Amino acid sequence: MKKRDKIIYWIATVWLSLGMLSTGIVQLIKMEEEVQNINTLGYPTYILSILGVWKILGVIAILVPKFPLLKEWAYAGFFFAMSGAIVSHIAVGDEAVTLFGPTLLLVLSIVSWYFRPVNRKYEKQ
Repeated sequence: MKKRDKIIYWIATVWLSLGMLSTGIVQLIKMEEEVQNINTLGYPTYILSILGVWKILGVIAILVPKFPLLKEWAYAGFFFAMSGAIVSHIAVGDEAVTLFGPTLLLVLSIVSWYFRPVNRKYEKQ
C-alpha cells in the first residue's frame, strides 16, 4: 500500500469515526434538537436509540484490527444510514444545508472503504 493511500485512509477513517461517534452519542442521549429532526423526517423517536447503537458499534468495527467481514457490514451500514438520511431530508423538503452532514459522512465512508489496507479487506476463503 502506498504511503499516500494509507494517509488518505486514516484521515477519512478518523473523521468518519468522529462523525459517526458524535452523532451516535447525540442520538443515544436523545438531544431535543435531534428528536425534533427525526420527528420532522417522519420517524419515531425510538429509532434514535437504534441508530445511535449501530453507529457506535460500526465505529468500533472499523477501528479494531481484524474482523474484515464485520468491517464490510459496518461500511455497508454507514452507507445505507447516510444515503437514507439524504433521501429522507430531500423527501420532506428540508433545506439543502441539512444534506451536508450525511453527505460528508457518506463520502468519508466510501473513501475510507476504498482506501482501506489489505489486512482490513474481506477476501472469500
